[in-house]
Amino acid sequence: MENIFYTAVLSALGIMALLCLVRAIIGPRIADRIVAVNMIGTMVMVIIAVLATMLGEGYLVDICLIYAMISFLAVVVLTKVYTGVYQQKKIEEERKEKTDGTHAVD
Repeated sequence: MENIFYTAVLSALGIMALLCLVRAIIGPRIADRIVAVNMIGTMVMVIIAVLATMLGEGYLVDICLIYAMISFLAVVVLTKVYTGVYQQKKIEEERKEKTDGTHAVD
């Protein structure tokens, strides 16, 4: 009975991770994509933890912790890159408005 429960949980988590992958690919905004990548990382950690319980292997918990650190760093880097790109676009738009404004006055 336990194996059936574990299999159902793993199947549900796998389906949700695939749906998050679709959101990460199609997502209309970059923020949606970053959140989807973060959710995929979290679900993979839960999948590894369930597998550790199901198989009774303690080393999988260590792998789960390492994966959590790597996933966290990946999301931080993606957010930093997105913030930098967003700020650069904002600066360029402000420059363009200033140059357009000065030409319109002349």
